[in-house]
Amino acid sequence: MEAIFKEIVHIMHHDYAGWKDKQGWDRPEYFLGQLEDDNFASVVKEYLRDFNDKHIYFYDPNSEKESSQDRGFKVRRYEDKLYVTEVGSEGRLEKGTAFTAIGGWSVPELRERHTRLLNESHAERENWAQILAQYEYGETDDGQEVRFRFYPKSDYQPVYSVEVLNDKTLLMTMTDFADPDAIIRMVDEHKELLESMENWIIDVRVNYGGGDASYFNLLPYLMPEEGVDLADPEEKMFFNCTEANSQRQLEGIKEQMKGIQDDQAKVFVRSWQREWERNRGKGFVEFDFSEFFPDTFVKGKSEPKSIIVMTDVFCGSAGDSFVEACKKSSKITVIGRETAGLNDYANLAIQRWDEGYELWYPTSRLSRIDHGRGMTGVGIVPHIYIPWTPLHLKVDVDLAAALKLVDSNLPTY
Repeated sequence: MEAIFKEIVHIMHHDYAGWKDKQGWDRPEYFLGQLEDDNFASVVKEYLRDFNDKHIYFYDPNSEKESSQDRGFKVRRYEDKLYVTEVGSEGRLEKGTAFTAIGGWSVPELRERHTRLLNESHAERENWAQILAQYEYGETDDGQEVRFRFYPKSDYQPVYSVEVLNDKTLLMTMTDFADPDAIIRMVDEHKELLESMENWIIDVRVNYGGGDASYFNLLPYLMPEEGVDLADPEEKMFFNCTEANSQRQLEGIKEQMKGIQDDQAKVFVRSWQREWERNRGKGFVEFDFSEFFPDTFVKGKSEPKSIIVMTDVFCGSAGDSFVEACKKSSKITVIGRETAGLNDYANLAIQRWDEGYELWYPTSRLSRIDHGRGMTGVGIVPHIYIPWTPLHLKVDVDLAAALKLVDSNLPTY
């Protein structure tokens, strides 16, 4: 365990894309002294929290509760209550149930106790799942005590769908950008509909990321006819091309290529592979993707005329990138809450150990960090902010606002 921990520290001090920015943030000696046989994963996770980067993940195969179980429901804080936003296996609860206390502690007290774990400045951005896992019961606002149970986690089923809302408007939902072939199929199957509808509403409020290349075939629909240059001359991405990072990324690319059918997506992955091979061992380097993306100026189609994109904190990584690209289009209005904001440090590599542990960590950094414009803890800010309230649990407030915008023909941003 000590050897693995020291290897993790080495990775975070050399291979992690934020190692220069965050020198002195971590406390390896302190956490090394905390190691015992039965607390390895929890100590590692506490150590990694010092880097304040939600794009870092440590997987522990021995923690059954963490890897395969949860409480069977999700919550979101509004003021001093935790509202059930989604019910999975926990049939004793219903959407809208409000908890005033967990484990005998009030919600404000819990927030104080778990400041380091929540690590957010706004209730809308807080993730309470790990906190629920630590307590045995909760008290609802009508005085009922609920003894919590663990349930097998529900399998995630990605959604790539197109739905007609009325004669001029469609709703497109994408819950990740992990499967370029699926998104290409969605566009091809609905091509006639997509090109005949005046208005689109795109729902990426839940989007678990993936690869930016997955949404490239949507860009002509998203951009105005006169076109937009998606490149920002003041924005650069640098990849930390250490020997170890190059090796780990190239291994991941081999696996990725096995599952890709689309030729365009293959071209992008091959250019990604070439850049890691060409820059191996060179440290921080800006990659050249001109072969795949020779012209960053994208001309758009006449239809749709206007697009509303709905976002929330559950949209991150490639989801962040997608929303940021959308904000460059004059025919798109972004509404909702700020995205997760994971991309200051991105493009994860994976180190695996024989014991089954995995460390996922970023290998790239954005130059905006140097100018105080990072997105960590902030996300991509929508044009129109719609605060989350318990009313969202009764009606789709965001979709109603999107339809109202479409009907009013307000100019987009």
